[in-house]
Amino acid sequence: MEMTFTIDKKINEKAKKNMLYWAMASMTVFFGGFCSYYLVMHGNGNWLVFNLPALFFVSTAVIVASSGTMWWAQRSIALGNLNGAKMGTLLTFVLGIAFCFLQVAAWKDLFGQGIVFAGRQSNVAGAIMYVITSMHFLHIVGGLIALLVTSIKVLGGRYSSENYLGLSLTGIFWHFLGVLWVILF
Repeated sequence: MEMTFTIDKKINEKAKKNMLYWAMASMTVFFGGFCSYYLVMHGNGNWLVFNLPALFFVSTAVIVASSGTMWWAQRSIALGNLNGAKMGTLLTFVLGIAFCFLQVAAWKDLFGQGIVFAGRQSNVAGAIMYVITSMHFLHIVGGLIALLVTSIKVLGGRYSSENYLGLSLTGIFWHFLGVLWVILF
């Protein structure tokens, strides 16, 4: 009976990881399509060159730092350090929220420069930039929801060094979002 439970648990864990990997693959294709469109449209000649707001650089540093705190949380729980996992997930969540606020502030800066998404003053360069960053923003919000659920479970002591699949999956997704942002940026 115990052996059956262990096998079922391993199959279940593998299935959950595979579902996450498929989701990340589809997101990669999604963003790859937008990046391809960017490259094609950039060569058309009707391209507005503008400076990215400094806040995008700051938000990049924040998302990279959040990957570090997420790694700390994952490493801590694997070593049985529940307090480190708690602190790591909470810091990651706070940094994720900070990233979102920085993105919104950067969009306001772009709008102030006259870079708009649509209308008579719009240009395909600005529109693509808004689409790519807003789609990433929505994926970050999804990651924040996963982080919130994971943080609540960590704070409630639901994970241990023997059982932390949820924290592991959230960490994989969060690192993916960070790497994706760095590539898009």
